[in-house]
Amino acid sequence: MISFERLADKAKASHPDADTDLLRRAYDFSAIEHAGQTRRSGEPYLTHPLEVASLVADMRMDDVAIAAGLLHDVVEDTLTSIDRVEELFGAEVAHVVEGVTKISTIPFSSSEERQAENFRKMLLAMVDDIRVILVKLADRLHNMRTLDHMPEDRRFKTAQETLDIYAPIAHRLGMKKVKNELEELAFKHLDPKAYETTRAWVERRRRATQNVVTELRRTLERTLTEAQVPVERIESRIKRLYGIHQKIKRQRISLEQVYDLIALRVIAESERDCYAALGIIHQTWSPVPGRFKDFIAMPRANGYQSLHTSVVSEQGVPFEVQIRTVAMHAVAEEGIAAHWKYKEGRVGVKPDEQHFAWLRQLLEWQQEVRDPGEFIHNLKVDLYPEEVYIFTPKGEVKALPRGATPIDFAYTIHTDVGHQCVGARVNGRMVPVRTRLASGDIVEVVTASGHTPSRDWLNIVVTSRARNKIKHFIHAEEKVRAVELGRKLFDKELRRFDVSEKGVLEPELVGRVAGEFGAQKEDDLFAAIGYGKLPARSVLAKLVPKQLEEKSGTPSIGTVVRRMLRRGEDKVTVKGFDDLLVFRARCCNPIRGEKIVGYVTRGKGVSVHAARCPNVLNLLYDPERRIEVVWDKTGDAAGFVVMLSIQVEDRQGILADVTTKIAGLKTNMLKVEATTSDLQGRIVVTMEIADFKHLQRIVKVIRGVRGVVEVDRMMR
Repeated sequence: MISFERLADKAKASHPDADTDLLRRAYDFSAIEHAGQTRRSGEPYLTHPLEVASLVADMRMDDVAIAAGLLHDVVEDTLTSIDRVEELFGAEVAHVVEGVTKISTIPFSSSEERQAENFRKMLLAMVDDIRVILVKLADRLHNMRTLDHMPEDRRFKTAQETLDIYAPIAHRLGMKKVKNELEELAFKHLDPKAYETTRAWVERRRRATQNVVTELRRTLERTLTEAQVPVERIESRIKRLYGIHQKIKRQRISLEQVYDLIALRVIAESERDCYAALGIIHQTWSPVPGRFKDFIAMPRANGYQSLHTSVVSEQGVPFEVQIRTVAMHAVAEEGIAAHWKYKEGRVGVKPDEQHFAWLRQLLEWQQEVRDPGEFIHNLKVDLYPEEVYIFTPKGEVKALPRGATPIDFAYTIHTDVGHQCVGARVNGRMVPVRTRLASGDIVEVVTASGHTPSRDWLNIVVTSRARNKIKHFIHAEEKVRAVELGRKLFDKELRRFDVSEKGVLEPELVGRVAGEFGAQKEDDLFAAIGYGKLPARSVLAKLVPKQLEEKSGTPSIGTVVRRMLRRGEDKVTVKGFDDLLVFRARCCNPIRGEKIVGYVTRGKGVSVHAARCPNVLNLLYDPERRIEVVWDKTGDAAGFVVMLSIQVEDRQGILADVTTKIAGLKTNMLKVEATTSDLQGRIVVTMEIADFKHLQRIVKVIRGVRGVVEVDRMMR
């Protein structure tokens, strides 16, 4: 455990005028409040806030942030109030502690909603004071370092959340060292077998290529010296384990086909020297076409600047070279921490505007998203985009996620431009709206007055801004049509039971009944009828119960048919309704125990999708048509058919090993297909399983087979 004296020395090293008395008081208070508490490892709880404060000090943060690191858990884990923290340590420290504290006193209806609300608060806190998220990142990093002591389910959940949210946040803040360690630790816990296989392979390759790397460095040092290009130093690195794993999955290749394992980094004295070094490198070794990237002229959104090029040595060894200045290297490693501006009398730490605009923009876009599942998805996309750089006809640079289309580009200009986009000129040539843009493209949007977004656009766009704007427009149009249809269906029901409209639609009565059905106003009630979420008869029964009792006898044919049809899908029920037709969506084929969502489809009933289904985000453009569905515990637990795609190394006997493992879990295999090419293979197994836990056990044992690279569940 780090000592307080060492922590104080770290603080003074970065900030000679740091208030060590504040730090001492924070340390003593934390020690008293956490006295008697221990971590799962058996260590005193005080080790955690001390290590978090140490990580914050390593980021060269000020004394307020370090004190907040020492105190960040006292409100959550002890009886201390935030007011007490403010009284003892001042408003600024209390403000950061309150932002970091993991609180959620609002009773949300689902864990997804809690998570979404938590991240909304995090974004707001980041805008208000960036120190909040940096202390939070330090907290998460130390928790990940000590994750071995947690139960397996907690380890998996924490590691997945780290990979989905915290590592991307560190990436967006340009904090490469923190991001890399978070990813490596998450990878280790999420897929221990793949982690260990990759680590062992990299270690073997590192030993085998050590002499090659040394020789390449010497050659580069000699050529740059001869050309009189001044450099600070030359470093070498091996590609990270998680990066290798991601490349294998993305490109569906084997470990032996990873060729960019080696990289050299040139730290030059000036920007001019960077470009001079690039020229010498291309004269010394053969550059790989299409592999040069200039992030100095066009920095990434997080402020990252560097030249990247890939070359091939005389021995045929491909490797990457990164070239940057000392200042650029500091930003590349530390990100936002390299941009602090301290001003007297100002609460909070505000980084340079150019490196922080993305966060305000992200917050603005996400404020429009009502659905928590969509919010989390959009947050992941926006936090960790693989960027392409697009030019406007006037030369302005726009950074967009990889795979962006002219529609995405149009919405970055203005909502109306996006709505009216009918095509684009890319590099002077007309292209359709589905075209994927590439870095360096010059894009001019073509619009047509009166044109409106198509629902198909939701399958094309990749930016959350474009998706939100399109959904908002479609929702508004759908709502109008649903209200009209709902009124027609209600009028039809009035005529059917010979009920006079007079007196039935009194505003006060309708308003009260609407509230009983969860609708805020009359139009919302009729929209629910139009969508098919509410039967018109149910609404009428609330408005004139006595008249309906006199005129209703046996159930309607429609009700009988719906109930008969539901018998084929009795594995799922809709909360609060007993006569809605329910069917499992074929696109994702949800299975018992898996998280599911219901979506009201007009005239067809409720379509049930797995929450992970890619179609969910496109279908649920209207939260009003989302409906809560649950697995029926009394239903038959057998008969769920799934398909698994298993990527493997091409070795003798692997098919037998995989099928034996599956059969060992009492699984009925309906079909097995195997193909091979280029030292790798693919096995597709169609099987019948009992529930989601059964599937998880199958995936786990398959991943344990030697030579298995990845296991994916296939969509239909």
